Amino acid sequence: MDLATIVGLVVAFAAVWGAMTIEGTHVSSILLPGPIVIVFLGTIGAGLAGGMLKDAIHAVKQLPRAFVSKAPRQGATIPTVVRLSDRARREGLLALEDDAREIEDDFLRDGLTAAIDGADPEDLRALLEDRIDTKRRQDKVASGFFNSLGGYAPTIGIIGTVVSLVHVLENLTDPDSLGPLIAAAFVATLWGILSANMIWLPIASRLKRLSDLECAQMEVTLEGLIALQSGANPRMVNERLRSLVPASEIVEDEAA
Repeated sequence: MDLATIVGLVVAFAAVWGAMTIEGTHVSSILLPGPIVIVFLGTIGAGLAGGMLKDAIHAVKQLPRAFVSKAPRQGATIPTVVRLSDRARREGLLALEDDAREIEDDFLRDGLTAAIDGADPEDLRALLEDRIDTKRRQDKVASGFFNSLGGYAPTIGIIGTVVSLVHVLENLTDPDSLGPLIAAAFVATLWGILSANMIWLPIASRLKRLSDLECAQMEVTLEGLIALQSGANPRMVNERLRSLVPASEIVEDEAA
C-alpha cells in the first residue's frame, strides 16, 4: 500500500493547524457548520450537475484507490513474460495453457490465452490496445470528476462568503457583532480553497497517476506478448522490455 496520499493530506492539514496555532487562532473558529455545508454539499452538487450520475458513482467507487492502492511497477510482468517466452520457444505456445490459468494479472492472462488460441498478431495487438484505451478512458472519468470538484469548490466558497456578508449587512446596527460575523463570512472562502487544493485536486492527481502507471504496465505487457507470440529470443524479449521502463521500475526475476 502506497501511503503518499494519506501522508500528504495529513501534512497539509497539519500545516494549516500549525499556522493557526502560531497565529493564536483556535481551530474551532473555522469548524463552522454553515460554511462547511455550503462548500462541500454545494461542490458535490455542482459536480453532479456537471456530469452524469453513473460518472459520480464510478468516481466514488474509485475513491478508495487513491488512499490504499499500491502503485504498480511498469516492469512487474517482465520476468513472467520472459519465462513464458522461453518455454513457448522450446515447447510451443500450446504448452502455456496451464501457465495461463495460473496467471493472476487479468490483462496478461487474457492476452496470453488469445495468443495460444491462435489470434493473428495484428488482431492481438488491436485487441490489447483497445483494452488499454478503454481502461484509460474509464479511469479518466473518475479523476475528471474529482478534478471538476476542485474547480467548483473555490467559487462555491466565494458564494458562501457572499451569503454570509449579506447577513453581516443586515446587522450593521450592532457594531459589536460585526467582527465575528465578518470573520465567519470568510471561512467559506477558506474551506472552498482548502478543499480544492488539499482534497479534490490531490485525489484527482493521484487517480490519474495510478491510471498512467497501470496503463504503462499494460503497454509493456502488450509488447511482451507480441514478441512471445512471434517466437522471439527470450533474451531479446527481456532486453526489449527492460528498455521500455525506467531502471527503478524493473523487477528482477526471483526464480532466476
